[in-house]
Amino acid sequence: MQYKDYYKTLGVPRDASAVAIKKAYRLLARKYHPDVSKEANAEERFKEVAEAYEVLKDPEKRAAYDQLGTWQPGQDFRPPPDWDRQARGFRFEAGGPGGGFDFSDFFSELFGGAAAGGRRSQGFAVRGQDVEATVELTLQQALHGTEANFQVAVPEMDASGHLHRTPRQVKARIPRGVSDGQVMRVPGKGGRGFGGAPDGDLYLKISFRSHALFRPVGHDLYIEVPVAPWEAALGATVDIPTLEGHARLKIPAGVRAGQKLRLAGKGLPKPGGHGIGDLFAVLQIAVPGSLTEKEKALFEDLARSSRFDPRRHFGGS
Repeated sequence: MQYKDYYKTLGVPRDASAVAIKKAYRLLARKYHPDVSKEANAEERFKEVAEAYEVLKDPEKRAAYDQLGTWQPGQDFRPPPDWDRQARGFRFEAGGPGGGFDFSDFFSELFGGAAAGGRRSQGFAVRGQDVEATVELTLQQALHGTEANFQVAVPEMDASGHLHRTPRQVKARIPRGVSDGQVMRVPGKGGRGFGGAPDGDLYLKISFRSHALFRPVGHDLYIEVPVAPWEAALGATVDIPTLEGHARLKIPAGVRAGQKLRLAGKGLPKPGGHGIGDLFAVLQIAVPGSLTEKEKALFEDLARSSRFDPRRHFGGS
């Protein structure tokens, strides 16, 4: 049989910590998951990664494997004469929770053996795949919280080690205080675990639907407020919409286009009940599209009498 270098399979050094081995396994398992991977030979690579992790995650099996020494991957290999006695405690009992995942001859010879039925390892377990989904919310739903019902396709492994997607209906509570682009973790709502391993998690990405008036930035809201030239020059108090009704906005005299005015506590709630964001009114100077004769005369009179020069900073030519 051919030697397998499980450390190279996971891409970790031989002195890697258990945490580093687990991290490497989870990254590679996700990369080569046959149901989602576009890599060539994804299923075969996935099984190789799973087999390497099956040995290296267990301190006793890893220690026994390390005693074999260092060989080149693919090199012809036979276990030491006394290996059967040393590895007896690592054999799997038939009928275990794994239920028939095919490992390599190398693994079966070292850790499966005749007691496990040759190439059939009965102790294999794989944590369920994590699943990602996007949930679209209206600003009103983000304001009050909501319950989202949707369907996701979760990758699952059957007893023969094959993966397939299964539609699953999911119900998740979206609390007040979420923000656009936030990712929520819903434990145990991902793919089902295999061989007694836990189910994966569901990661929900929150996406706010576009609103005709409001633009969310974090927990603040922005709204463009048109003001007439005389309101900008003289000041005014105007009525503007909010997510929960209307509010009065005081516009000081002499404001400029693009200037922001803040209405405290009129935005979106923050998580954990820690306050509410603000509403920012972005002022836009609106010019009449058409003028009556009287309006035109008033503007002409203003143009003749006003000393205001909006291009004074240009300087003389």
